[in-house]
Amino acid sequence: MAEPDIIMDVIEVQSILPHRYPFLLVDRVVEFEHGRRAVGLKNVTINDPYFQGHFPGHPIFPGVLIVEALAQLGGVLAIRSSSVEGSPIVYLTGIDKAKFRKPVIPGDQLRLEVEVIKRRPPFWKIQGKAFVGSDLVCEAELKAMMQSEDADSTNAETGQSNLSGE
Repeated sequence: MAEPDIIMDVIEVQSILPHRYPFLLVDRVVEFEHGRRAVGLKNVTINDPYFQGHFPGHPIFPGVLIVEALAQLGGVLAIRSSSVEGSPIVYLTGIDKAKFRKPVIPGDQLRLEVEVIKRRPPFWKIQGKAFVGSDLVCEAELKAMMQSEDADSTNAETGQSNLSGE
């Protein structure tokens, strides 16, 4: 199988997201459709610091970090697809329908896929799926709010969206 073209490498991802090691969980973006979807990769290595305690002798990549990786890729999609002035930042405001189907271990490569379900600026609702090979290991619906980095961050903490689709 041919290596996918790199749309954004980790340096470009860092120019978009504020996250840094050890909490930057998107190594590259390999597909990108403006305002619609993105596909990224996270290489899981035994050198990642959380394996010291999760779990000694039986390392498992924490499920919450898989969801965080999906949220970060969703942030890349939202920021790259919007016209917010300045330095926009994306705040995760909700997680629904999260399911963890198989453990992820060192040596695995997570293929992260996010797709916009609904968008009503500044709010986004995104479907995220994570795969190891062809196996679905995690899925969740993510809600987020984007604002300029210099805006009052307390609004993001209390911001409620009406993106439930009901």
